[in-house]
Amino acid sequence: MGDEEKPSRVRMTPGARRVLEAAERLFYERGIHAVGVDLIAAEAGVTKKTLYDRFGSKEQIVVEYLAGRDERWRGLLGAHLDAVAEQGPAARVLAVFEASRAWVAEYGAKGCGMINAHAEISDPAHPAHPVITGQKRWMLDLFTRLAREVDAGGADRLARTLMLLHEGALVAYGLGVFPDPFGQALGQVRDLLGEGAAGKRDVPPR
Repeated sequence: MGDEEKPSRVRMTPGARRVLEAAERLFYERGIHAVGVDLIAAEAGVTKKTLYDRFGSKEQIVVEYLAGRDERWRGLLGAHLDAVAEQGPAARVLAVFEASRAWVAEYGAKGCGMINAHAEISDPAHPAHPVITGQKRWMLDLFTRLAREVDAGGADRLARTLMLLHEGALVAYGLGVFPDPFGQALGQVRDLLGEGAAGKRDVPPR
């Protein structure tokens, strides 16, 4: 999870893996609160005792679900960024949005799993809460680093704008209110990067 505090994780046995695979599907499709441990155990083909022996609590299953999803997202994003590593800062910013477009097409039919989870888990004391907020802080940090390469003087403002466009596209995709929100966001980002490049010539880096 980057530099943020890492949650406690469970060692995956075959039984634990079956539980987690069932929970991941059910939590994303139906919601975390709507899915109980009885259903997870039944879908995984294990007893409730096995479930609790492996995870200890439903809360820990939620941690594993979200942390695993976060790891997969960061892996996909990293591959997209590596692919454009030599193409300049604008290409790297655009690659984040292209990665998200690819992610939702494969894993995000119902929108962002972190945003959906936060709608149900708003208590900072919940062990999964740092996973949710940690991913979004990490994304803002990433946008800030990339924005400094585009316009060092206006990096914070540009990064927050990019973050808003990114998160808005995730929400719009999940709601299905209009087609291809990431295509819309990419158009806005290209406009911003054009302005940022001009600004970089006018404002010396600090």
